[in-house]
Amino acid sequence: MTFRPSPPVPDVFDPRQYATGVPHAAYRVLRDHHPVAWQDEPEVLGWPAGPGFWAVTRHADVVRVLKDPLTYSSRLGATQIRDPDREDLPFIRRMMLNQDPPGHGRLRRLVSRAFTPGRVDRFTAVAEKRAQDLFASALETAREGDGTVDLVAAVTDDYALLNLADLLGVPEPDRGLLLHWTQRVIGYQDPDEAGPPVLDEAGKPVNPRSPAMLRDMFAYARQLAAYKRRYPADDVLTILAHDAELTAEELEMFFFLLTVAGNDTVRGAAPGGLLALAEHPESYERLRAGETGLPSAVDELLRWHPPVLTFRRTADYDTELAGRRIRAGDKVVVFHASANRDERVFAEPDRLDLTRAPNPHVSFGDGPHVCLGAHFARLQLRVLYREAARALPVLRTAGPAGRLVSNFINGIKSLPVRVT
Repeated sequence: MTFRPSPPVPDVFDPRQYATGVPHAAYRVLRDHHPVAWQDEPEVLGWPAGPGFWAVTRHADVVRVLKDPLTYSSRLGATQIRDPDREDLPFIRRMMLNQDPPGHGRLRRLVSRAFTPGRVDRFTAVAEKRAQDLFASALETAREGDGTVDLVAAVTDDYALLNLADLLGVPEPDRGLLLHWTQRVIGYQDPDEAGPPVLDEAGKPVNPRSPAMLRDMFAYARQLAAYKRRYPADDVLTILAHDAELTAEELEMFFFLLTVAGNDTVRGAAPGGLLALAEHPESYERLRAGETGLPSAVDELLRWHPPVLTFRRTADYDTELAGRRIRAGDKVVVFHASANRDERVFAEPDRLDLTRAPNPHVSFGDGPHVCLGAHFARLQLRVLYREAARALPVLRTAGPAGRLVSNFINGIKSLPVRVT
């Protein structure tokens, strides 16, 4: 028998490679030969080098990590690949996303009181009208121009942003701030999205999640909460502002989390799903004809284009994962987009199947940190795809999609389509 050495471990850290597409071929090499693989973390795009991390790419191992917060902590080093500055860690750990049980469970229960399915479901009519208006405006733009329109600029950015602003209760004149903050925090690796990094006195980039960079957002959150206490309404921020169990600092962090994560989940998933449909015209036609149910279509499009590529944990003590020895303090990064294409779980994972069932994708995570807004996100995506099918008899790209430079968010910056 001929011995065949395993192929070398491919780099899946460099955020620049994601600007040309998700590296699915590299993910497959990792899943097949190096399911828990060490990745170097060199200096890139002006951001300093890090100590490296373990990349976890198989579905079973990703789920194992996400479901075991005692071994794989969100609190120790937070949830981004890059290590935060040590002096910023106490501040960053206030956020629910960067906590472990039991503190995480307490905060999640508090915010769940405002994020009820009933409040979200009542939002359906608002989302439908917004999607209809945005698609109508996009079609008009195309007709008045060269027959093409960018669906990100014309539809999906505003759709995600305005839906979230309505649910939160952000006044109309202030809604542009939400997009500004999202771009600054989420798109920090992409100079086109966030601009050049802000440097400190030593010339070192300032973490966009640091207290210094979030001061304006937190000041706004305090002002808006005070306004909601005087003038309550049927929105999430009113509920949070009147919750006596929430401290002022916790409310500010919730505003940050809901603004950034709540906006960018749909902002990333929506154009990714539309791009997948444009690249698979047979699937789009079946969706338009009603041959495919919207709930299953939404989940398959989320599997195909998860809005979040990676999340980081930190080993709390020495352990073993897929035969690799993990040391206490090691960074362990799960790759959602790889887990969603794992042949061990999904039959023909590289085939878009809008009727796929079951579909245990991990696009919204798993375990105690599973996405709190998943119900709201699915609702918005169902509405958007239904209205797209009504407004656009043919969905055809007019050029390559512009992709975000990021190893965290699976972002689409532009999606030019031709309207016929």
